[in-house]
Amino acid sequence: MFRTLIRMLLVLLVLAIGYLLFWPVPVAPVAWQAPKSTGYTGAYVPNTALADLQKQAILGRHGPEDAAISSNGTIYITTEGGDVLARSPEGNMMVHAETQGRPLGIEVDPDGVVWVADAYLGLTRIGPDGPKVVASQTVEGDPIRYANSLDFAPDGAVWFSDASTKFGAREWGGTLQASYLEILEHGSTGRLLRYDPATGDTAVMLEGISFANGVAMGPTGEWLLFVETGAYAVRRLWIAGERAGEVEDVLTNLPGFPDNIKRDTQGGFLLGLVSRRAPAADLAAPYPFLRKILQRLPVAWRPKAVSYGFILHLDETGRVTKTWQDPSAGYPLTTGAVRAVDGGLWVTSLSADWLGRWDAR
Repeated sequence: MFRTLIRMLLVLLVLAIGYLLFWPVPVAPVAWQAPKSTGYTGAYVPNTALADLQKQAILGRHGPEDAAISSNGTIYITTEGGDVLARSPEGNMMVHAETQGRPLGIEVDPDGVVWVADAYLGLTRIGPDGPKVVASQTVEGDPIRYANSLDFAPDGAVWFSDASTKFGAREWGGTLQASYLEILEHGSTGRLLRYDPATGDTAVMLEGISFANGVAMGPTGEWLLFVETGAYAVRRLWIAGERAGEVEDVLTNLPGFPDNIKRDTQGGFLLGLVSRRAPAADLAAPYPFLRKILQRLPVAWRPKAVSYGFILHLDETGRVTKTWQDPSAGYPLTTGAVRAVDGGLWVTSLSADWLGRWDAR
């Protein structure tokens, strides 16, 4: 009996090892060297500025991932269930549009038209009364699988990110699952796209980005900043003038995963870090085979996003001038912030059931 039990355990052990070593996985990890994290030190020294956020109810929705403010003070908010909400200057909240997609990044153009980077539908625009129009679902014959963020150039073009050309949000069970696969693989399939409203054409402007995320136009329109989440970095792409096409580092080796970036009406930019870095994932970065094993582990054992509330302000050179933090993550998975008319911040989240509000003081 004892020998039979031992044999069974050995068989199970061999099967478990075989599974961890050889079971097919959807990722083909690429070796890279993650920068050694310096943690929450220097410009990122911890504080509790986000610990007492005010709560703005969002009609029972979840995941207010991004927000934008129109010229009349209306705040538009994207939510996980597909609805775009609108909060009037008087504080009344209503459903502006039911997209039936997964709206992420949102901006309002000078004509008051709301534009959304929808992870399921592509680049969309929403008229004043709510009807949705899909502007761009393909580029050069290739589907846009994970539209993520956007901003406007002075010439009216819409620049937006496609986070992954391999792991589409709809095909892989949602934005979080697809982002995990893209970042774990580090295949750098993300890209920046440009949509011309005058012609309806979309073009690929930059490729090779490890999870292309937030996009924010510079003040003169000569360059834009984009977030490379999988590399813990913010970079600058020159889009006009003699340097057009050049890419340079602006902010690197961030202590967490960067997400949305917005132009700040007070100058500079606001950037959100959605979670802490995962030390196990960083250690496994140079070892593709080890990262395949991580993917084969039960979901509960894989590296997870650990919430840490974090918003930072950076100037045009990439210097961090201020941070708002909550190490206890009372407001989970902070994606970013937009400057309120009165100087405060509206803070967004991947999973919260309310919109955060920080008052200037």
